Amino acid sequence: MGTGAITQYVDVAQLVLYLFWAFFAGLIYYLVRENHREGYPMDNGRPDRPAKLTGWPTPAPKVFKTVHGDVTVPDPAKDARPLALKPPYGPGNAGTALEPTGNPMLDGVGAAAYTPRADRPDEDLHGKPKLVPLRILADAGFSIPTRDVDPRGLQVIATDGAVAGTVRDLWIDASEFLVRYYEVSVITPGGLRNVLMPREFALLKSFRGHSHMRCEALTAAQFADVPATRNPDVVTLMEEERVVAYYGGGMLYATPERAEPLV
Repeated sequence: MGTGAITQYVDVAQLVLYLFWAFFAGLIYYLVRENHREGYPMDNGRPDRPAKLTGWPTPAPKVFKTVHGDVTVPDPAKDARPLALKPPYGPGNAGTALEPTGNPMLDGVGAAAYTPRADRPDEDLHGKPKLVPLRILADAGFSIPTRDVDPRGLQVIATDGAVAGTVRDLWIDASEFLVRYYEVSVITPGGLRNVLMPREFALLKSFRGHSHMRCEALTAAQFADVPATRNPDVVTLMEEERVVAYYGGGMLYATPERAEPLV
């Protein structure tokens, strides 16, 4: 027998190869099993049938210790919202695209879908909320540069050309020194209310010395239904998710024409 041989038919290199194969197979099994922590068992779209299982088992729940409490994954109760969707051709047509049954922007479905994040503010390294209105940060030295247009007091023009409201304040990411939201005062049938408008959906327009904010995501009337914050000076991660999803959904659902095919 040569060097490294254990028997006439088995040597060290052969054993190492078999161990590598076993390790690699176990690694694949572990990774695919861990990948089933979210979204499994899968919904097959048929209310008269049980959830669809795969050949890979769902792992046992794992508890992550965080500074804000324990997080369990997977968590079947994480999102128990009833979905305001239905198959367009009846419940027997699984796999077809679902249609909203109500107002998708308020129901949080389709293009307006959102993830249920933690209902607490995003915090900086000192445990303080990162997003703060400029009116609170004024004493800390935050201000709008003199060379820039101060958007406070400017009208917000919606996609239908109507005035949706007036910019009341700016919400600043104090750790990044960036504007994240514009606070807009909107006149609604129930009275005046302040809503947030994400910076990504706002555009400052200037013409012959006159400026205004333009928002193509919503109509003027839809600003009245922007999800509100519980605290007028604090926004939570969950509230941010709903606000951004509402504006994002408006890019498809704000007008009936947007949801129709181009051709």
